[in-house]
Amino acid sequence: MMGDRRSITFVAAALLFSIIPVRADDGAIISRWYSALLVADRTELSDLLADDVRIKLEDLGIVQSKQEFIASIDEWQGAVAGAEIRHRIEKSEGGVTTVIACYDFPNNDMLMQETFAVTDNRITASSQAAIAENCDDY
Repeated sequence: MMGDRRSITFVAAALLFSIIPVRADDGAIISRWYSALLVADRTELSDLLADDVRIKLEDLGIVQSKQEFIASIDEWQGAVAGAEIRHRIEKSEGGVTTVIACYDFPNNDMLMQETFAVTDNRITASSQAAIAENCDDY
């Protein structure tokens, strides 16, 4: 009788977990983001962004929509030529992942703190702010 109860409990737990949507690996989404950003891949960036995303550029006091961000990629493509982007996840809590990213451009580098909110494999919000004029502390 005790074995039957454990079997039923296990089956019930298995069924419960099978109906709960599994959260995507936000780290993989963020890695895809930086890879696409480095080569200015508009299609991949567009696929990664939710239609109602808001991208906040703290240092410029700008909030961009998906369309505005994708439109700015032409200018970004020239700036990122020959660059390298390194990133590491600092923390992830409450659906928001905080990343430290080093943008290593041919003539200078910059250390940024960036946050990403991800829902259903799409970035729904992002913010970025410079934290150093170089990547010495990366």
